[in-house]
Amino acid sequence: MSTDLTASPQAATELRRYAEALLSHLAANGTAPPSAPGFADIPGHWLPPAVEALVAILGGDDPLEPLSKAAGRDQQRTALFLCLALAVAGHGSRVHASWLGTAFGDLSLDHPVTHGQRSLWLAAARGAYGPAGKIFVLRKLDALAVQEHADPRQWVQALAPGEPSVVVPLSLTDFPEMAEIPELARPAQAAARLARLRARCEEITSTRQADHDSSTPLTNSAASPATAWAEDEPLAVLRSLIGLGTPPGPLASLSSHLLDDLRPGSDPHLTAIALHVAAPILRGVAEELEADTRLEPPATVTLALLGHHIKLHPEGPDEGSFAAAEAAVVVSGTTPRRPPWGAALLILAGVACLAGAVLATPLLALAGAAPLGLAGWLLWRRRMAVESDARYVAAQLSELRELADGAVWALHAYAREAEGRAKQAADDSAELTRLIRRGPRAA
Repeated sequence: MSTDLTASPQAATELRRYAEALLSHLAANGTAPPSAPGFADIPGHWLPPAVEALVAILGGDDPLEPLSKAAGRDQQRTALFLCLALAVAGHGSRVHASWLGTAFGDLSLDHPVTHGQRSLWLAAARGAYGPAGKIFVLRKLDALAVQEHADPRQWVQALAPGEPSVVVPLSLTDFPEMAEIPELARPAQAAARLARLRARCEEITSTRQADHDSSTPLTNSAASPATAWAEDEPLAVLRSLIGLGTPPGPLASLSSHLLDDLRPGSDPHLTAIALHVAAPILRGVAEELEADTRLEPPATVTLALLGHHIKLHPEGPDEGSFAAAEAAVVVSGTTPRRPPWGAALLILAGVACLAGAVLATPLLALAGAAPLGLAGWLLWRRRMAVESDARYVAAQLSELRELADGAVWALHAYAREAEGRAKQAADDSAELTRLIRRGPRAA
């Protein structure tokens, strides 16, 4: 059927004027304008009989004749118009189940979600059509088996973003670099991630959502005009249907909508439905994370202590690698020195002067005292430097031994933690599964 309004410009103007007034009244107080429609039918166009049918429904009259006429001209637009208008007015319970199916159409993973579908999705999620409306949307989403085409990492990141790159368990607080060793990091990271997912699911399912019954408008609690309504998704689609603009924003894929709905800060009604869709994905992720927390700690760990790589066993540091580290500490902490040839030459010169003083003149004794004194000072400085190196090396070796022993004890503490961590992970996984099994009704 033709939807061209240019053939009857005066009738089209009257139609749009009344339709806009109708939307304003619906959004404000859920009623039609007090005056009767002042427009004529436009042959071939669905909107005039659809508006007439809506007014009849709101007035408690029989809408069958105008409804049949509008559906015969454009069944999907008529159904979408009635479903959204009644939802905005707070009369979603008057929507026939078949209208929802016609208005919603087919969802697909390969095609974007239309603005009309998204607005019906939003209205149903907020309870505009009662429990049946939520079940309708859930069945539409379940039929697509989203989990079979999803990347679990994307869904986990959307549900609980901002995951730390390194998780340091309590046992490794004094040795945080050990928490970066893959064999030790994986169980701790898995346990922390599982705990965050559980907390997020608890947050979603425990959020108290407003109950919308047939007497409560979808939103618009301030009763502002439709043109200024902040929650404009349903009204934007209605205005587009009557020819007063287009819904804002580009179309998005089904997965994009679901991932956006899962993110913190999203509409809790939509988040509850998205969590239901993500439930099979999260169950698989929870099972994998729980299995990772049960991984046995490695028997040997190689750790860099004071820049030296040492193998650590449960019974203590590996003797070979520790001896090599000690040797490296001695080498790096000791300054190579040449033999004290300068002091030796000064001593020879001083002795020669003293001998000359005995054989020749006593004045040579004074000349010999100076090189002997300088030689003694040089030897004393050399001795102080050697002793300083020895003290430094001894301190480094002591610290190395202390760190190695502490790291071994940290490994023992980590192993003791492993049992408790695995048990907590099992509890988290079981609780997460219970929460997502309850579905959007829990919210």
